[in-house]
Amino acid sequence: MLAIASMLINLLFLLLGLVILVAGAEFLVRGASKLAALVGLSPLIIGLTVVAYGTSAPELAVSIQAVLEGSNDISLGNVVGSNIFNVLFILGISALITPLQVAQQLVRLDVPIMIATAGLVYGMALDGRISRLDGIVLVVLGVLYTVFQVRQGGEEPDPEVQAEYAEEYGLGDRPPLWQQLLLIAAGLGLLILGAKLLIDNSVAVARTLGISELLIGLTIVAAGTSLPELATSVVASLKGERDIAVGNVVGSNIFNILIVLGVAAIIASNGVLVDAQAAKVDLPVMVGISLLCLPIFFSGFIISRWEGILLLGAYSAYFAELVLQELQNPLLLSLRWVLVLIIVPMATITTVSAAYQAWRKLPSSRSQS
Repeated sequence: MLAIASMLINLLFLLLGLVILVAGAEFLVRGASKLAALVGLSPLIIGLTVVAYGTSAPELAVSIQAVLEGSNDISLGNVVGSNIFNVLFILGISALITPLQVAQQLVRLDVPIMIATAGLVYGMALDGRISRLDGIVLVVLGVLYTVFQVRQGGEEPDPEVQAEYAEEYGLGDRPPLWQQLLLIAAGLGLLILGAKLLIDNSVAVARTLGISELLIGLTIVAAGTSLPELATSVVASLKGERDIAVGNVVGSNIFNILIVLGVAAIIASNGVLVDAQAAKVDLPVMVGISLLCLPIFFSGFIISRWEGILLLGAYSAYFAELVLQELQNPLLLSLRWVLVLIIVPMATITTVSAAYQAWRKLPSSRSQS
């Protein structure tokens, strides 16, 4: 009875940690956005950097806290699980609300970069560890990517995007500087507190239930730290905004791998250790769904409702596989047959069809030009 009461308390504090994380990210983004505007940065550049990466602040805070407390599996599971959740669940939900338009720049540049970074970290993990040197490489690549985005965004300012961020974050206002510094400080403080509550109570729940920290990281922690991305993409879909929902997910995934995992690997004394199960299943799944994005996005530069249903179905199957694997449930074999005979063929057919349709449109578009 005491064990159940203790676990319920841990779950309550875990949920409280998630709420505090989201609030901290919101304070940080708003304060940093207005501070950047006060020092002369354009709203477009602010959106490409501060706002986009601010939604990934919970992942960064949680991964750093996890490695400091020796919970490597939560740190790795947080990044890998968040990236899988972002593509399959967030884009799936957003596409169900309304078909999502995909900017051509994402297909030409950012999605290939997302695929390359996923493949790179998978290659680094094959020896069972993301070392400090690997972490340095990832962070340097993350900085270079950010600088490139800022320079490219600054060359072609989009008035519509500028007006959008001005309306959302009030960048046209000129509030006192101390207010923005206070917001930033409050946001950072809430992120640290929320990460501490989330990690401590996640580990406690995992130990009480006898499940692995990797599973907690891949599910509860990953979904929880992706709440800002979920809110941003869903709201963008409801408002009918062009491609913010997709760009938010792609940018967050790149940031998670290059900066979040890179910083965690640098801070950890022996790097981030890679669980055998993660190397065998979860990292390949992350690479696979990254590859899946390219032909789906390329199909008329639209993610349809049908493709949204496919993405949600794939996440449901992945989540069920994680749970059944952890419980060693005999239904796991049946689920894997469903994956092999139904989910994977459907995904393959949809992907090939999307790529073929896009290919057929290329000659007509060239002839028109």
